[in-house]
Amino acid sequence: MEFSHDELAGVVDLFGALTRAELSQACDELAFKRGTEFESAETIDDAITAYRLVAIDPADTGVEGMVPEATADDPLLAVGPTAFPTLPDRAEDLPHILDIEPREVDRTVLGAVAEERFRADAARAVADADHARITQLLDVSYDLDAWAPVDLGGVRDRLDDAAAEMDGADDRAGSHAPEIDERTN
Repeated sequence: MEFSHDELAGVVDLFGALTRAELSQACDELAFKRGTEFESAETIDDAITAYRLVAIDPADTGVEGMVPEATADDPLLAVGPTAFPTLPDRAEDLPHILDIEPREVDRTVLGAVAEERFRADAARAVADADHARITQLLDVSYDLDAWAPVDLGGVRDRLDDAAAEMDGADDRAGSHAPEIDERTN
């Protein structure tokens, strides 16, 4: 069974923050209730890439509440700027089943973590001339600006310029295509 990114965010939102292992366990429980198995742990990675979830180090974020030993390999996951948290069917029982106390994450610190990652992702997308990722990050930048007290105007300008440059190069390449003489075909 797979969960949408927003369903994963909904599960995380029930608790405030979860480790990957805790989120996987929650998804396993929900899948079990439906008579199936949670098969796509890579969906969690995809949700992080899409900024539906943000990976954070609890030592750096002012997380309040009982926090398990989180490591670089298993940081806490919090709801990200592009998420529309949606509870999957039967998820309301998860806090009782998992026996995890709610956690609070300071949005200002969480925003700083997301901003740092965003800036690195933007630099990588521009360096790789990855037009699809640049376009995706432009959308994320507006969500991130509204979600946390960050200012991504300069990075957004850089992404816009890179996208325009790539679009211009595509247009120029298209205009230099050899003309086909219809009489010879």
